Amino acid sequence: MGMVKVVGLVLHPRRDCGSAIEAITGWAVERGVTVLGLPDEVSRISGCSAEAVEAAEMVERAGLLVSLGGDGTMLRTMRLVEGHETPVLGVNVGRLGFLAEVDLSGLGEALSAIDEHRFTIESRTAVHTTLPDGRAVSAFNDIALVRVPGHGLAAVGIRVEGGGFVNYAADAVIVSTPTGSTAYSFSAGGPIVSPNVQALIVSAAAAHSSFNRSLVLDTSEQLALDVLPTSGRLAIEVDGIIEGYAEPGSTLEIRPVPLAAQVIRFGRTSFYERARRKLRVEGSASAVALDPSDAVVVDSFERHRYEVQIGGEVVGTLEYAMKSGQIELLNTEIDQAFSGRGLAGRLAAAALAAARARDLTVIATCPYVAGYLERHSES
Repeated sequence: MGMVKVVGLVLHPRRDCGSAIEAITGWAVERGVTVLGLPDEVSRISGCSAEAVEAAEMVERAGLLVSLGGDGTMLRTMRLVEGHETPVLGVNVGRLGFLAEVDLSGLGEALSAIDEHRFTIESRTAVHTTLPDGRAVSAFNDIALVRVPGHGLAAVGIRVEGGGFVNYAADAVIVSTPTGSTAYSFSAGGPIVSPNVQALIVSAAAAHSSFNRSLVLDTSEQLALDVLPTSGRLAIEVDGIIEGYAEPGSTLEIRPVPLAAQVIRFGRTSFYERARRKLRVEGSASAVALDPSDAVVVDSFERHRYEVQIGGEVVGTLEYAMKSGQIELLNTEIDQAFSGRGLAGRLAAAALAAARARDLTVIATCPYVAGYLERHSES
């Protein structure tokens, strides 16, 4: 990847990406880089004359695509770029995301690293199929055949290399990439698969059949899903979005695409660190037991927030803004796996103690902190 001359932005449909857009357009203007946006998103790109182009032209012209949003936006960006060399930088804007490489606070540093070629590029496998209506679709997490409420179970025959291997009867049958192994597939009991492995994982959610194990196939092997005569009507979900329906008797040929997208990595976090964080958020028993009594509160001043950490992992934050002689406490967020354990109170107490020690006036914009202050007004 030489010097980037053209960058394409893909935005979350609703989330406010303003400050991330400013950082990127500022960087682009300084370097004479052209910024492209999709027709229905370009009006949100301020600060430079971004050019509106259709997706195909964006992918053709851009030397870099930047996804601004969460995991859904990252998946959409990878689907746009499928089969092209154009690398994708994922920027997480808003709530916790696991596919993006950098958060807003690390974006400036990431753009400098791109200028200086301090990054690696990793390939991602996609899974591809043709829907019953003839449309081709790709997923970077998973393609799932899901029981429609009020209809029968998903009865699906798994054919590998042309021969029937096993039949599942389940709520859903999921074909996942290694990227998607920590998503729907995991919640169905599938294995966690390193993204360095080129494979597809076939799992059944809430299997009613005696066979309920996942299969891991090599990407060179041919896979087909046959919707059996005993099956109900099934929704076909592509990266979590219903794209069509399959009736008993339909077949989906599933094709892995090993080098479907290239993503930029700075090597700050490994797949395993992200997986641990994600699986804990989803409330499963964490691989490393974390004890709330070990929680420490840290003032992460460069990020303008207090963090409550357990075992070095951030499990909650209290964002603030400093003005002369004042601290405004904006928003408290606790990882859902750790709610109800008094961690928000630990954050509020630490922030208020620090404000007192520094003789700052506290403005409690955050409803939680305001309530905490009322309950502890005697202090």
